[in-house]
Amino acid sequence: MGTLGKAIYTVGFWIRETGQAIDRLGSRLQGNYYFQEQLSRHRTLMNIFDKAPVVDKDAFVAPSASVIGDVQVGRGSSIWYGCVLRGDVNSISVGSGTNIQDNSLVHVAKSNLSGKVLPTIIGDNVTVGHSAVLHGCTVEDEAFVGMGATLLDGVFVEKNAMVAAGALVRQNTRIPAGEVWGGNPAKFLRKLTDEEIAFISQSATNYTNLAQVHAAENAKPFDEIELEKLLRKKFARRDEDYDSMLGVVRETPPELILPDNILPDKAPKPSQN
Repeated sequence: MGTLGKAIYTVGFWIRETGQAIDRLGSRLQGNYYFQEQLSRHRTLMNIFDKAPVVDKDAFVAPSASVIGDVQVGRGSSIWYGCVLRGDVNSISVGSGTNIQDNSLVHVAKSNLSGKVLPTIIGDNVTVGHSAVLHGCTVEDEAFVGMGATLLDGVFVEKNAMVAAGALVRQNTRIPAGEVWGGNPAKFLRKLTDEEIAFISQSATNYTNLAQVHAAENAKPFDEIELEKLLRKKFARRDEDYDSMLGVVRETPPELILPDNILPDKAPKPSQN
């Protein structure tokens, strides 16, 4: 940002500050109509009591996620947008290469009716689908929890097991390896095929690769983001017939090309000459 840009930014900042001050004064003069809006205190990583999250340097935690208290996240794992991992009254452990997808909630239980301490333990290469709820449960390596599924206190999902989307798994239920459970309450549906077991492993790998792209994008400085906005506007997709009449050939700049490792199985598009 050049000198002129900084000057404009500073003027804008003081105009906004002045406006907010006038708004606060007007609210006080209104008496009973007065309210004070609190600033957002969102923090991606937040301590609670004497506990602090421990996140591997190669893990991805989305900016809008919340990882709170006694939580460990292993190498290559990803905590996606809108997720909450709240390790306040107990601990949460997430292994390596695991993905917890958007808007999922992971919490813990101090104890259940039997008096057992119930942390939440999620193993390696686990996939937890969007909007799932995991509470005081254990999910072993290379297991799969579908979108919108709920796992209650004491649930144990063995390796290579699958919880179907939308399932409600009641307390202290054990889901054996190689089985699919679904429904409300969740029940045994069938055995997993070899292809489905391979899919579980591949899903974790795909999300590890995708997380690297999101991490790189979120690490970009402000100036680079603004430049890419200008590039997108300049190279916005136009009607091919319109471009042909003008004799224009548009080439997408490398900054806007999707990396190949996001969809490694996707075949390249044939070139048009």
